[in-house]
Amino acid sequence: MKHILLVDNGSTVIGKLAQLLAGNDFTVTLANNFDEQRLKEASIYADLILLFLNMSDITDIEHCLLKQTKTPKMIFSDTDSEEDRIHAYELGADDYLIQPCSQRELLVRIQTVGRRLESKNNWPELKSVKPEDIDFDDRLNTISIYKKSVVFTQTEFRLFKYLFERKGQVVTKQELQLRILEKELGKFDRNLDMHISNTRRKLFEMQLPKTLINTVRGKGYSFSTIS
Repeated sequence: MKHILLVDNGSTVIGKLAQLLAGNDFTVTLANNFDEQRLKEASIYADLILLFLNMSDITDIEHCLLKQTKTPKMIFSDTDSEEDRIHAYELGADDYLIQPCSQRELLVRIQTVGRRLESKNNWPELKSVKPEDIDFDDRLNTISIYKKSVVFTQTEFRLFKYLFERKGQVVTKQELQLRILEKELGKFDRNLDMHISNTRRKLFEMQLPKTLINTVRGKGYSFSTIS
């Protein structure tokens, strides 16, 4: 557990915490709690999400981050009521830490969350995927296959879903460019290829078959489930 997403809600200790984590060999990514797109993208690569939360005033974005994101989450709060702790765990928190706390306790709790979730996240790569195994969340630009979820950018999600809805067909680059990127395909335009590559990479990172999206040489792309 080396990459930590630190969600900033304006806390005065956020800078000190980032320095502490970086000084203990963690890679730290900072994101504001009002930037939904940035949070979704950053959470893909994080091993742990640390959030400063007021449990009585959770924003819609914070609620979605807790409820929908599969990355382990630790909440920092300045209240220690039983109701708040239970609510946090019901929303999807993996740990709940009261501020202020010692640096030693924080580091130990991070290590504990990592050990507890290591076996849970050590899934084998799926060898069988059928169309009915794939669920789409249009609001969060997320697909789920069994217990594995992938958060895409809006463009990647639309691209994946467009190909899925035409599974078994070869969709030309020109069609994808017009329907998804909403512009003509230029001779030296590589934007579509970049989005395809990023989509496949995110599938691979979640140990899902990146071959769900196949390249048909000289023609375009096709969606192909595996059975």
